[in-house]
Amino acid sequence: MDREIIFHRRSIRLKEYDYSQSGSYFVTVCTQDHEEIFGKIIDGEMLLNDVGKIVERCWKEIPNHFKDVGLDQFICMPNHVHGIIVIWSNDNENQKNVGAIHELPLHEKMVTRRKMLLPRIIGYFKMNSSKQINVVNGTIGQPVWQRNYYEHVIRSEEELNKIRRYIINNPPKWEYDQENRFGKPIDEKRKFWSKFLNEFEESG
Repeated sequence: MDREIIFHRRSIRLKEYDYSQSGSYFVTVCTQDHEEIFGKIIDGEMLLNDVGKIVERCWKEIPNHFKDVGLDQFICMPNHVHGIIVIWSNDNENQKNVGAIHELPLHEKMVTRRKMLLPRIIGYFKMNSSKQINVVNGTIGQPVWQRNYYEHVIRSEEELNKIRRYIINNPPKWEYDQENRFGKPIDEKRKFWSKFLNEFEESG
């Protein structure tokens, strides 16, 4: 597994990859300014508040709105969510030839990417959850999520299991979480997760 996915998420998006293709995708979506608005970690467990419950419900509803899309492991943390989205097949007209994407002008390239299935899924999730959260909070139009998000194409069963383990262990390991502004220093986080995932590999 590329362990750098946890700490250098800007580099994990493949510029010429068609994110409509069948496969599994590890996705992280963070709140605006990393505000901790979804609940708290208490004794190693994530306790969702009403806003966090909206986010969890909206994520679980994704397969109801997109054909041939499923969900794997998921966690809602105080200021972000991690989830694995599975695309089984996609035969709609928006699927493009991967090799041709990089040849398009910049504007067309951006439009093409927005038409891909994974970005549409995340866009729907962010829009739907934001709308419901703002209704509850009385903050219509207030940004809830960062404009961007992080994704990683899962390339093997071994990698899938490691990412599942990382997601499951986010709450009890909150102090080592990359998105925790008040946790351990970044170097200590890197060392911890590298050792954690290595131990999993050796025991597997």
